[in-house]
Amino acid sequence: MSSALPRLEVLDGWRGVSILCVLAAHLLPMGPKSWEGNAMFGLLGMSLFFTLSGFLIMSFLLKNPPVMDFIVRRFFRIIPLAWLYLAIALTMAGATPDSWMAHYFFYANLPPKQLVLLTDHIWSLCLEMQFYVGIALMFALFGVRSLLLVPLIGIAFTLFRVADGVYASSISYYRIDEILAGCTLALIYHKRLDPRLLEWMKKVPQWLLLVLLLVSCHEQGGAFNYLRPYFAALLVGATVVNPDHRLARLLDNRVLVYLATVSYALYVIHPMLAYGTWLGSGDTIVKYLKRPLLFIVLFILAHLSTFYYEQWWNNSGRTLAKKLRFRAA
Repeated sequence: MSSALPRLEVLDGWRGVSILCVLAAHLLPMGPKSWEGNAMFGLLGMSLFFTLSGFLIMSFLLKNPPVMDFIVRRFFRIIPLAWLYLAIALTMAGATPDSWMAHYFFYANLPPKQLVLLTDHIWSLCLEMQFYVGIALMFALFGVRSLLLVPLIGIAFTLFRVADGVYASSISYYRIDEILAGCTLALIYHKRLDPRLLEWMKKVPQWLLLVLLLVSCHEQGGAFNYLRPYFAALLVGATVVNPDHRLARLLDNRVLVYLATVSYALYVIHPMLAYGTWLGSGDTIVKYLKRPLLFIVLFILAHLSTFYYEQWWNNSGRTLAKKLRFRAA
């Protein structure tokens, strides 16, 4: 999204890691159930994803673009595949009109939740879309300087989680601090906050941050769960500002870059194959014997979606954004 960001391979690497974690959490047994490995990898994947999302969105907004440019690009990126998937999933589920409305306007994750089995993962898209609208309104009404309030807003949401004792949730106000932590990272990276923070980030041990992030993603991590957004943001930030570190170099990987490219389609599509088709049917042994075939079909569909269906919509969004900028000028 932001051509001003160096070492985009590192960010793509993290995005590739995040989708691998999510797919593993949803489709593979990550150790005995008592280890709670699936839950941990799910939280890890999503915390990295939200950090990256917040970082890139804030980096874009700090350029002070027209608000409609931002909204059009984001909506054309998210909505076409999401709405197509929802049309199929909600039809299969026999959803009510209220449920269709809640899904198509991205508030199905708010109480009372109206998510169904095939759309349970759509909570993250609901959160993303709610964030886009909220940050766009803030930006439009109060200007680019208002973005400096984002760190305080993020801390306020974290304290709200602490007050209610919520380690993790799919409800927006219990999870948005993960996106806002990524936004705060962008403010630090682009030197909109105290420059000493950026210098300090260069010195933070990356492997230690990785361990702390893993602990904060596990139920047994206790209160460390409240700090998960900040460990994720610090870890991503440390690899961005210190790309020569061994961990950062591991992320500069063609496979991870490709996974990052098709990650949105992989995320949106995979529950349909796992819970709505023959590929995900059968008892435990049969189901996992089918997993290699499921992954093959999933990657084929994700590739086609990314480079044909989604690419057309993304190009259309960029074209429309340019026309709106031209008319405004």
